[in-house]
Amino acid sequence: MLTLIEEHACYDGVQRIYKHDSATIGLPMRFSVFLPPQARTRKVPGLFYLAGLTCTEETFPIKAGAQRFAAQHGIALISPDTSPRGANVQGEADAWDFGVGAGFYVDATREPWATHWRTYSYVRDELREVVTSNLSVDGERLGIFGHSMGGHGALTLALRNPQIYRSVSAFAPIAAPSRCPWGEKAFSGYLGDDREAWKQYDASELVARATRKFDEGILVDQGMADQFLANQLNPDVFEAACRAAGQPLTLRRHEGYDHGYFFIQTFVEDHIAHHARVLLK
Repeated sequence: MLTLIEEHACYDGVQRIYKHDSATIGLPMRFSVFLPPQARTRKVPGLFYLAGLTCTEETFPIKAGAQRFAAQHGIALISPDTSPRGANVQGEADAWDFGVGAGFYVDATREPWATHWRTYSYVRDELREVVTSNLSVDGERLGIFGHSMGGHGALTLALRNPQIYRSVSAFAPIAAPSRCPWGEKAFSGYLGDDREAWKQYDASELVARATRKFDEGILVDQGMADQFLANQLNPDVFEAACRAAGQPLTLRRHEGYDHGYFFIQTFVEDHIAHHARVLLK
């Protein structure tokens, strides 16, 4: 059952925040959704956005300025929270890059995280079902994108589930998490020390064994003044993996842009258009 938390008129559509009891997470979860004006009369394509570390379901709709372009194309925007909240797991709020606000879009297998930290399955299965069953969103026309930790999640979910997600893009993704401090911390904490198990959540590993290519290409934007570029993001590793696998990739490098939402605001129109070309065919 969905509970409507808030609702606002926006670009002749509606911006909402919902809460529901998640069977996958075992706790209440929140997500935001923008329904464009076209959703009043028909089902529209859905584009899932996964946010980064410390963010919530409100970050993207408030900061990105994407609703204007989603309304023009007639695409719904859905953004979940970035982790379970209220689990009361010891140490869950001790660090900003692990635990609360840092689910990393994996299904944890290591205790005490395994019970609630199941954000991969939550996004792929439960949230998708909730959205397409209760809102005017077409479950056959779905795309996914995200930022930083969420860019990692978007690439991972798309590469593993091309039968679900028809289009994918990312802003400054953690593109090879097995090779960076953020990813090593999260994966060892949530999944344990077996690095083979990490590969199922590493986009630079997954692209080589993807069952289907994204023929329309993957779009990635990266700011070259990003404070995390040198030691966390590894876009070059992902670029090389795509080239070796024959996966079309457009990796755009932007001088002067950092890791924040001013960067995302600048290029989000291009990302919505990228998904629209696929989802509106």
